[in-house]
Amino acid sequence: MTLKNLFLQGIFPFDGAGLEKPVPIHSQLSHYVPDGVINQTLYFRGGNSSAELVTVVLMRDGVPMRYFPIGAKGDVHVPLRVVEDIDGGSLIELRLLADTGVSGAVVIDMGMVEH
Repeated sequence: MTLKNLFLQGIFPFDGAGLEKPVPIHSQLSHYVPDGVINQTLYFRGGNSSAELVTVVLMRDGVPMRYFPIGAKGDVHVPLRVVEDIDGGSLIELRLLADTGVSGAVVIDMGMVEH
């Protein structure tokens, strides 16, 4: 079995679009799991420069899997991995929920492994 480590990471500016529907943060924060491969998310770290709570949402094929709230001018580290296997052929992406009028930057570091 060959393991491959993958990371979705970077610092991204945002303008809040509301708390009802998660919106894409950046095209770099999506990953297509190749057919015949199993993906597992190992951890999530995030930071938020704005003065309001924001939430990063891990999506699989357009459906929310996990919510990672990040406090105002705060950070979060979720060391427990997502226990579900993500099958090949799935699209994984990180999206953002932030209230309208809130702007800032989010720091994202999500680690995954594929086998």
